[in-house]
Amino acid sequence: MKLGRAVRGSYLSLVFVFLYAPVAVLIVFSFNAAKSRSVWGGFTLEWYRKLFSNAEILSSLRVTLIVALLSAAIATLVATVTCIGLDGLTKRRRAVVMNLTYVPIVNPDLVTGISLMLLFVFLQLPLGFVTLLLAHVAFNIPYAILSILPKMKQLDRHLYEAALDLGAKPSQAIARVILPEIMPGVVTAMILTFTLSIDDFVISYFTSGASVSNLAITIYSMARKSVNPQINALSALMFLTVLVLLLVVNFRSNRDLGKTKEGRTR
Repeated sequence: MKLGRAVRGSYLSLVFVFLYAPVAVLIVFSFNAAKSRSVWGGFTLEWYRKLFSNAEILSSLRVTLIVALLSAAIATLVATVTCIGLDGLTKRRRAVVMNLTYVPIVNPDLVTGISLMLLFVFLQLPLGFVTLLLAHVAFNIPYAILSILPKMKQLDRHLYEAALDLGAKPSQAIARVILPEIMPGVVTAMILTFTLSIDDFVISYFTSGASVSNLAITIYSMARKSVNPQINALSALMFLTVLVLLLVVNFRSNRDLGKTKEGRTR
């Protein structure tokens, strides 16, 4: 029994080492005074200083944050309305809609990016900030729906009817009764879609055009020219940002699950 636990523990440790060792090396060498990727030249914060004075990177960061915030807000709003609407459908129709929702998630990003690019070209939309934003909204919506839908399933179906019986209008019942109940899922969807938008490269590459560039595209362009240590610093900051956001999402999910179990035991 103890041997089995030791083997499982060792295997799990090896998996995590394999996954995170490259990230650890990247973070360590972001503080390397030498430009070499194999020689340690001493500790320095020079690359972080140059990073925050790099106009190209700062411009890409601004575009990334604006697109991430807007796409997350729009996708979460659309997903919230969709989930409320799905709750009123029959089981068969709900299954059809959910199967259509899964398609963009399992579809390769390469196919999604090329498809969106062809769609924008067909609609004669010039590739730029608007098409980049629309593309991010499109691939964020399914993830937002899957984040909010579990809260809708946990919702008591009689709450909405009870609010109407007490004199509330349909809009008031949704705003004051339904939304507060599913708000943890809405917040989780917002954080998750924001993270996914920051992280995306393939879809952004095909839908951004030459006039606009986010951080992922900028990093790719810089890496093709040379291995700039500023890339290490930028990647380290992006990794820590995404890690913090994912920890917040997991913390909220675990807390909500704990409250649900506590409510059931009572």
